[in-house]
Amino acid sequence: MKNKVSLLYASSMSLLAGFIIYATAPHATAQSSDQNAAISPPAGYNLVWSDEFEAEGLPDPTKWAYDTYRNQHGWWNDEEQYYSDSRAKNARIEKGHLIIEAHKDGDLLKEFMDYGGQDYSSARLYTKGKSAWQYGYFEIRAKMPCGRGLWPAIWTLPEEPGEWPDSGEIDIMEYVGHDKKRFHATVHTGDYNHLLRNQVGESLKVKTACKAFHIHSLLWTPEAISVAMDGESYFRYENDGEGEGSWPFDRPHHILLNMAVGGTWGGKKGLSKKAFPAQMEIDYVRVYQPRE
Repeated sequence: MKNKVSLLYASSMSLLAGFIIYATAPHATAQSSDQNAAISPPAGYNLVWSDEFEAEGLPDPTKWAYDTYRNQHGWWNDEEQYYSDSRAKNARIEKGHLIIEAHKDGDLLKEFMDYGGQDYSSARLYTKGKSAWQYGYFEIRAKMPCGRGLWPAIWTLPEEPGEWPDSGEIDIMEYVGHDKKRFHATVHTGDYNHLLRNQVGESLKVKTACKAFHIHSLLWTPEAISVAMDGESYFRYENDGEGEGSWPFDRPHHILLNMAVGGTWGGKKGLSKKAFPAQMEIDYVRVYQPRE
């Protein structure tokens, strides 16, 4: 193959969002890291942007916006959530953490003008229009919720995306509640994506995937994309020099943090009533770039 990575084949899903289903394959197993806060960025990289979530209340509007545009028509991948805007019930800063919280709200959501018939509420935050970066080291310390039917993710998209998947997508971390001991990292491009059943990615088995904080990191350079968990690298995708079809990752990306509910992957084994309310907790988001 063009890229020096394994291609993991998955059943096709609906368009967009970069969420995937992995075929079974041997993967590494990781333990919980009690020292994950000591992880350092690569030598020669400086902090250029961060949110430590220190101020209680709604997320900082100078750093984060709310992605809500598909609420009325329904979200991709047959997901079942309504993404709210500036609603503390679904997104707030509390005790030094950003909380993204999903609820089964039912008819309570009918009060919103862009309501699309959903029973569940959640939030999808992104830095689009606020900040975007081309290359760098991205580090996010977060704890995933346990619960069948939940589908949280940490990922990036181009600031000016064009047609998906041609413009590229980087999934730093995806987690599905029915596979509660595994993290997933993936890239999507015009040549490699789930619509072609050849998206490129890896998964890492972690005993405490939904019970402890872990650091998810992305090192993105002109030559390669590498993803690690608590400093352990488990996915690498290299620029093969064959053009934008396999490497569209030469433009600024923004960060997305969200928790979907249900869907073709997250809801593959149904939704548990006991899963709600569910909290995705983010301790910090940091972006580093090489010193000039």
